[in-house]
Amino acid sequence: MGDSFGHAFRITTFGESHGAALGVVIDGCPPGLLLDQDAIQAECDRRRPGQSKLVTPRKEADRIEILSGLFEGRTTGTALAMLVRNEDADSSKYDDLKDLYRPSHADFTYDARYGFRDHRGGGRSSARETVARVAAGAVARQVLQSRLPGFDCVSWVESVGDLVASVDPNAVTRDAVEATDVRCPDPAVAAAMIERIQAVRKARDTIGGVVGVVARGVPAGFGDPIFDKLDGDLGKAMLSLPAAKGVEIGDGFRGTHLLGSQHNDPFVPKSGRIGTTTNHAGGILGGISSGEPIVVRVAFKPVATLFQPQTTVNTRGEPVVFAARGRHDPCVLPRAVPIVEAMMCLVLADHLLRLPVPHRR
Repeated sequence: MGDSFGHAFRITTFGESHGAALGVVIDGCPPGLLLDQDAIQAECDRRRPGQSKLVTPRKEADRIEILSGLFEGRTTGTALAMLVRNEDADSSKYDDLKDLYRPSHADFTYDARYGFRDHRGGGRSSARETVARVAAGAVARQVLQSRLPGFDCVSWVESVGDLVASVDPNAVTRDAVEATDVRCPDPAVAAAMIERIQAVRKARDTIGGVVGVVARGVPAGFGDPIFDKLDGDLGKAMLSLPAAKGVEIGDGFRGTHLLGSQHNDPFVPKSGRIGTTTNHAGGILGGISSGEPIVVRVAFKPVATLFQPQTTVNTRGEPVVFAARGRHDPCVLPRAVPIVEAMMCLVLADHLLRLPVPHRR
């Protein structure tokens, strides 16, 4: 069904926001990889709730337990299973939501699809499920780093509402991203973003924006034509994220304001390889990586749960008014940064392992 992603490096995730645990099973992880478990935990710590005043106060340690696929610190090549237990779920805040459909949530559509749903915190549709993706993405990153010297993947908050940062994908660093709670590497704009999110939270509202991500050190040749294009898989990966509503590769929609003579990326010799002088295409041509940095931007809508009275209907179709309770992010963007990185790494690891012969470019 819809719980698995990838081909050669394939993940299956499981668990609900208010269930006993969440987890992931990875099939296709190469054997013999010396797995840095601290690095996996560090990525999950970047995603976990309660880490700053800008996010939900729910307290979850999100400690990773590796159940299988690891022996003496190395991957065995068999299914690698990882688990995170829920420790601070409070389902009582959702009791009065059992028989109504919250605006812009998946309550109605899950009922339409399955005729049954877990109303506690959104169940499987909750962003809580992304902890499993982040754990798997951390493994995928290590696979990429083991085979691609110089591989790097960095994500950042590029905009909050109408506040837009100036970020160079070729130069941005994780240290610069992590320097502020909002994870924006443009200090002046980051301060304004923090102020805006705090004001929105005080008004009992929510706000959206854009997360950017770049993968550097990816050689030319990743991807397949037509239906398995690298950018197609990246689009599917990013749009599978909760609250994601749009994806750009390279210039994306902004490229429509350019002429072809302005948008084309001329080829040139570059450090012993063929490269381009510009990167409007975002590192992908014809669905295959060009060797330039792969640049993606993901648009996230405002969080659907807000603490103002809203009109909706109950499961009988009767109009009702309700106000949400519980613990929720006023803006998903700071915690979306490691999740977007994880999805980039998952797609790239999958395409790396799809290559029929060792890559020589």
